[in-house]
This record gives sequence, C-alpha cells and structure tokens, in this order.
Amino acid sequence: MNTYLKPDTLIQNLQGPAVVSRVEVASDAQSVWQIVGNFAGFPAFIPALAACEMTGEGVRSVRKKLFKDGNIVIEQLNTRNDQALQMTWTLIYTTLPIGNLWAAMSVEALGDNQSVATWSIIGEPSDQWPDSTEAFQAFLQGFADDAMNNVRNLFQ
Repeated sequence: MNTYLKPDTLIQNLQGPAVVSRVEVASDAQSVWQIVGNFAGFPAFIPALAACEMTGEGVRSVRKKLFKDGNIVIEQLNTRNDQALQMTWTLIYTTLPIGNLWAAMSVEALGDNQSVATWSIIGEPSDQWPDSTEAFQAFLQGFADDAMNNVRNLFQ
C-alpha cells in the first residue's frame, strides 16, 4: 500500500450549535412518525421537493432529494429506531452551498392524541456560501421551521 494513502472521509462529526425546530402536533406519536420518520417521504412536508429517490433500505440506505429548483441533496441514513421514534442522517453530496451536515428527527408522545416532532440540524456552509455563518444558520432554521409547520398542518 502506498504510504501516502490512509483511510479518510469527508463526513465528520460536527460540533457547534444545533438548529432545532420543534412543533406540537394534534395526533398520536406513531401517526406523526409515519410522516417525519419516512426517510423517503420528506416531499410530504417539504413542498420544494419534486421527488425523493431511495437506494437500499434501513441504516446505510441513501436518499437523493430532487428539488423543484434543480438542486440535489444526497444523504445517508445513519441510525433508525422505530420504537424510540428517532433517526439520524448525514449529507453526502449537494449542489447547495452546504459543507457538512448532520440531522436528526424524533417524535415524542405528549398524550393520546398529542405529540411533539423535533428536527435538529448541525451544519456548516461550504466555501461557496455567499453570506455569514449567522445567515447560514438562519437559512437552516427557516427551512426546518417551514417544513415542521407543514407537518403540524397535515394533522389539523
């Protein structure tokens, strides 16, 4: 083996503040999980998505999110627990000005017909991001908030 070649990866465990979007939903936790826990089903609550193509099933599966504006995002499912209603994923490739990104989705029951869905994101802009880091965080927050408000509206 070439002495200059060593195992490496572009995916990193990110540090820093998380963008968190949390909404109370007027439905049981399992019903909400069927929407937000469907790794291939994000177009149900993100209108900017034209389609979501899956490769594989479960942990290590990969989704390709095709946005209506032509952008592409490819992500890998890292963890999934249908009993705890939690999953995490990592960005692999994107045409958007995003560097690394990690995200988690979870649902907790608040009662028989009430739950809370939470989307957490830790990300960093790529070198092509035109604005400040604060503007990048605001972009992520706005995107997540819009999506989670759509989740809440699906159950009203």
